[in-house]
Amino acid sequence: MNINREEDFEEEEVELFEHFRLLVDKGQALTRIDKFLSDKIANATRNKIQQAIDNGAILVNGKPTKSNYKIKPKDDIQVMLASPPKETEVYSENIPLDIIFEDPYLLIVNKPPGMVVHPAHGNWSGTLVNGLVYYFENLPEMKGNTGRPGLVHRIDKDTSGLLVIAKTEEAMTNLAEQFFHHTIDRTYLALVWGEPEEDEGTITGHVGRSAKNRKVMDVYPDGSQGKHAVTHWKVLKRLRYVSLIQCNLETGRTHQIRAHMKFLGHPLFNDEMYGGNKIRKGTQFSKYKTFVQNCFDLMPRQALHAMSLGFIHPITKEKVYYEVPLPLDFQSVLDKWGAYVNFE
Repeated sequence: MNINREEDFEEEEVELFEHFRLLVDKGQALTRIDKFLSDKIANATRNKIQQAIDNGAILVNGKPTKSNYKIKPKDDIQVMLASPPKETEVYSENIPLDIIFEDPYLLIVNKPPGMVVHPAHGNWSGTLVNGLVYYFENLPEMKGNTGRPGLVHRIDKDTSGLLVIAKTEEAMTNLAEQFFHHTIDRTYLALVWGEPEEDEGTITGHVGRSAKNRKVMDVYPDGSQGKHAVTHWKVLKRLRYVSLIQCNLETGRTHQIRAHMKFLGHPLFNDEMYGGNKIRKGTQFSKYKTFVQNCFDLMPRQALHAMSLGFIHPITKEKVYYEVPLPLDFQSVLDKWGAYVNFE
């Protein structure tokens, strides 16, 4: 029997895993893909990129490409490798950071909406931490928080605003203690459905995983589940069908503001996970429905912005405070609502 026939030795299909994914900006000029990726990914030479392309490991819009391909705006680029990413391995990427303040001990960064804070399943690249690792040669890690260098706290992917990053072990330890003891002042701005009856108030209710959907947090006012959570809120502007509110966190639980405001009966505007992506208040007129949909399109995320941070500097011991304005998408929707209710 001839055992050397080609059909007797089927080639095993190699499974590839996504390690990087880059969505090309709208304003990107035509550039060869090997040059583009070597500029974006640390320690990736053009020669390495070209070899990866020849091996079919780099896809553009889901298809293999060539080294001389010139990327276009909105191209979806994937870098695929034969081994899965390690959960504790963080790749360095040249990602622009909006740095508000920096000294030898800490960094204050303004995170744009849509950026994941740290690598995790489904988001191994393009995160704030990937950019931080590129920006710094070395960052400390909190015990039990491997793979998240510099992070003392985080905000959701689609929440915009301020984060403090620790650059030294001493700064990280001190800042972590301030967060643990709830002595850091954090102010958020949120656009919510409806108009609360009171001008201000406090929501106290344990926040924990929902039994129906593990991705969603529920409020347990009897304390039977979850963790103690306190949110102080006040109305800044009433816009008939929605309200701009200020939230100050006494605790920092996952999705705390989003879950607490839904519990109060005023979910965040366009918060799909908590029911805010549907019309909750207003008229049945088609003009109004079109207006709301236009606002959803303008800000395709929950209307939540981490506006300010105040804390004791871990080294100088001085009280410091940082604040950033609303991002363009949030401010544009707020302006549209103001014009709409004034025109009616």
